[in-house]
Amino acid sequence: MRIYGTLGPRCSDTETLRAMFDAGMTGIRLNLSHVTLHDAALQIEALQKAADMAGVKTDLLIDMQGPELRISAPRVPLHLMDGDSVILETSDHLETETSCIRLPAIVEQALVPGQEVLLDDGKILLEVIDDSRKIDGSTVAKVIRGGLLQGRKSIALPGAEIWPPTLTETDLINIRAARKYGVTGLMQPFVRDADDLRQVRAALHEANADDIRLLAKIENQAGTAHIDSLLPFADEFVIARGDLGNSMPLWELPAAQKRLAARIKDAGKDLMIVTQMLASMEHSAVPTRAEVSDIFNAVLDGADSVMVTGETAVGDYPVEVIRYLTNTAKEAEKFLKGLDL
Repeated sequence: MRIYGTLGPRCSDTETLRAMFDAGMTGIRLNLSHVTLHDAALQIEALQKAADMAGVKTDLLIDMQGPELRISAPRVPLHLMDGDSVILETSDHLETETSCIRLPAIVEQALVPGQEVLLDDGKILLEVIDDSRKIDGSTVAKVIRGGLLQGRKSIALPGAEIWPPTLTETDLINIRAARKYGVTGLMQPFVRDADDLRQVRAALHEANADDIRLLAKIENQAGTAHIDSLLPFADEFVIARGDLGNSMPLWELPAAQKRLAARIKDAGKDLMIVTQMLASMEHSAVPTRAEVSDIFNAVLDGADSVMVTGETAVGDYPVEVIRYLTNTAKEAEKFLKGLDL
């Protein structure tokens, strides 16, 4: 069983990282949605030093920008209250007001009345109510579920047909630098079809990095629908439940996870399950009973690896998170061995 944390400000020092390795961590994810490998050079150096001190050979997974949609950074964090109206801007030529939310231009045609707009992994929900101003690049939305909105948070538009490029220019820069920084795996987000994976393979080949593992993240309806055609083109598949859960009613997510896991394991591919495995531990030293049950059941579903994200990147207890993740996964493996007896 492989155990992954996510590199971030709460676990960027050698001492904390070594303690995470001692607690069972086998590898770590670096989210490149906001930074480049060059920007993270000191963190990577601390990671490699900690791994040497702990006597382990670590995996470094880079999570690409890919076709994920994100808002631009607002001038100040926005406090969105239920029932408020907010302006969504898609034009680069507008003078952004403090209270506006700027979205990528590619989503403009999808912003029609009734369209839901999920922000920050679905924490915030808007609904478009007026597109009469679309001629000037702005649309009016109502806040259905409010919250504090920071910059560069994710966007999801359930049901909308939007097709951003597979790789950004920043992705290509990071791929070319991957071997220099000791990257062992590349996580491609929002995989939609086999061509997405072919493009990533081609970019790795051009960078003389064919030995870097390709992990396909299944986190939208297109990836779910095309799972059978995707299976030959990646080394490992990641059921990324954050945005996958944004693409369907949440009560349908467990069944989707079960179906995907079965298809992936039947094909003989490695499986990783991620997102909110120990979310309460961002601020609690002890997880909920539901969270440890979730980890246990992920292993029973066939997961070869499990990963946490914000729990170690920005949470208060990164070492304890890894300890609970590791020990729960080990208990699940013991349970499975008992069933084989």
